[in-house]
Amino acid sequence: MQPNEINIIHNLERKQFEIHMDAHMAVLAYYINGNVITFTHTGVPSALEGQGIGSKLVKAGLQYARNNNLKVESTCWFVSGYIERHPEVQDLTK
Repeated sequence: MQPNEINIIHNLERKQFEIHMDAHMAVLAYYINGNVITFTHTGVPSALEGQGIGSKLVKAGLQYARNNNLKVESTCWFVSGYIERHPEVQDLTK
């Protein structure tokens, strides 16, 4: 599977965004309280590291927040770092 063909699944039941590749699953976990979405964990198996998978998950999560008028909080270092490096999404933070 090529990186531009990556399919991101929003698993509402498990409150996470998922990418399934080969036998691996990468996730971005969150919870919503009122109008705030808090991203709690980004998990990318070592076999999938270095392919931009984590960034794709975060980008999808932030787009979901924007589409649903949610403010963003992060307790995940990876999400926080992504937001820091991307000024175009900083308006989403509380």
